[in-house]
Amino acid sequence: MGSQRNGFKKESFILSVDVGTTSIKCHVYDKEAKIRGSCITKVVPLYPEVGHVEMDPDDLWKGFITVVKGAVQDAGVQMRQIEALGISTQRGTFTTWDRKTGVPFHNFISWQDQRTADLVKSWNRSCTMKAIHGVMKMVYFLTRQKRSLAASLIVFSTQHVTFRLVWALTHYKQVRQAVDEGNCCFGTIDTWLLFKLTKGQVHATDYSNASATGIFDSYQMADQQAAMFGECCFDVGDVKITMGTGTFMDINTGSKPHTSVAGLYPIVGWKIGSEVVYLAEGNAADTGTAIKWAQRLELFSDVTETSDMAYSVSDSDGVCFVPSFSGLQAPLNDPKACASLMGLKPSTTKSHLVRAILESVAFRNKQLYETMLRETRIPITKIRVDGGVSSNDFVLQLTADLFGRKVSRPQHNEMSCLGAAFVAGLGVGFWRSREELKKLQSTDTMFLPRGAAKEGAGSTSREYIPVLQSWERALRRSMNWYKQP
Repeated sequence: MGSQRNGFKKESFILSVDVGTTSIKCHVYDKEAKIRGSCITKVVPLYPEVGHVEMDPDDLWKGFITVVKGAVQDAGVQMRQIEALGISTQRGTFTTWDRKTGVPFHNFISWQDQRTADLVKSWNRSCTMKAIHGVMKMVYFLTRQKRSLAASLIVFSTQHVTFRLVWALTHYKQVRQAVDEGNCCFGTIDTWLLFKLTKGQVHATDYSNASATGIFDSYQMADQQAAMFGECCFDVGDVKITMGTGTFMDINTGSKPHTSVAGLYPIVGWKIGSEVVYLAEGNAADTGTAIKWAQRLELFSDVTETSDMAYSVSDSDGVCFVPSFSGLQAPLNDPKACASLMGLKPSTTKSHLVRAILESVAFRNKQLYETMLRETRIPITKIRVDGGVSSNDFVLQLTADLFGRKVSRPQHNEMSCLGAAFVAGLGVGFWRSREELKKLQSTDTMFLPRGAAKEGAGSTSREYIPVLQSWERALRRSMNWYKQP
């Protein structure tokens, strides 16, 4: 692979950009999937009102261009040596813009945004939804089609685009006017970037992003999907956990979408040629958010200190932290839950607080994992973890202990970028098969569950059972905190 120039073959590369919730990263990958150049810039979230989370579209575009140019320069290569560009983006974040001018009508409304919590709750409890559920249960009884079962169980979430788009149409007069005139473009971040990159010629998205909006029908035929691909979780039962701003847990369910009653959602993992691979996904919104909050309170100065701080004490001294700045997702599905610290005493130290916060991340992992096991009934083949928070040894060891299973961490945790690069590279023949990609995987760090030999694989470490029970009690007390008076 390469291009012939001046009588010799020049090396070629794949460029990949990951537009996350807190940063935009770009890497230049070579044939061995090694990073040859990188650039990163911050994403600045905007909080115009309580519960509102937005981003400036123009700032996002400028950041995208900055990291692309910076990574190519850092690699010491020329743009013509780039074979393909892969893009991975946060999902469920959208904006609308003028089709003719390309000017956005409003900021990106983030997947973390809670402005439609009351609307979502009222719809989920409405007679209309009850009627739909009842009718589709009857249809499922008659046809035994999983698609009908899914429709009989589905509930709306604030993380889906659906109701936030309704909110934008209700509150922004210029959006309604543009819709009436046929001049309104809607899109998630990938659509916006494609529109800008092609100077308005392409208005498109892909299956993986569309399937996470709540608008696309996964049964008929996004960011976490790219990470799943980067982890080479190609087989049914492979599990990937990305721990960044939030935690996203995905299991490969193969060629059929999964139907859930507890808040797991069927999404398209990837579509290559005629093959479509589905995932079931659950998430917890406030993983890295909670750790950054603790850093702003000066519980620690460097995030790398947190694992040692947690290990410096034997337990959290009875302190429980509930990580729900953006409500609680599967399996609790309560957008009105509050973040809380309970069990504080005069003996509580910073180390106890830090340990409680890190424990809460692992406890939410356990909730998602048990929901996934119960709902899918698919035997787990492997568990791989990535994302910024995955560098924390305390969190990963406790996660392995609570799962009662081995957890693997790759040498590099930029899996969304790598996954997008893999898909782009396969598309242009830079890499030829998934088997070739598996051979490029970096050496893992393995976290084995302590006490597994005594208690049996898949069982939770007994010492943590009472701690987990206390945390679950704190969790219940934090739920429905922001209910209407």
